Amino acid sequence: MPLHWTIDSRLRLFAAVCDGDVALEEVHRMIDVAVASNALGYRKIFDGTHGDTRMGPIDILAIGVRMRALEKEAEFHGPLAVILPEDKHLILTRLLGILAASKRPLRVFGDADRARKWLDSVSHRRAPPEPRGSPVPAL
Repeated sequence: MPLHWTIDSRLRLFAAVCDGDVALEEVHRMIDVAVASNALGYRKIFDGTHGDTRMGPIDILAIGVRMRALEKEAEFHGPLAVILPEDKHLILTRLLGILAASKRPLRVFGDADRARKWLDSVSHRRAPPEPRGSPVPAL
């Protein structure tokens, strides 16, 4: 599978890495997991450095539309750092434009180190709201 992700609840970090040809179904599966894991408020880093896709503009637009629709499901969306090589910017311009219109901080980078530094700095400036409901008793 060319799309891999890790969810770290202690660090409140969702990290995705592309390694090969990513299909639309894989992206939807990743989004499903983020929603089911209550990770929409986590900081997110998406590394597309070694990824590729045969998705067309309609598929990429569908991803953007779904991600924008998710904004209604969660009050807070964590910042998103996207790492892309220059040759991938054109193919993902529409998706990045849709995501940029959201209320969350978003930046696109050419290298992972700068993306991680930015993600760490922005997450300290804007913390997610405290969880609602009754506190969970200690075991």
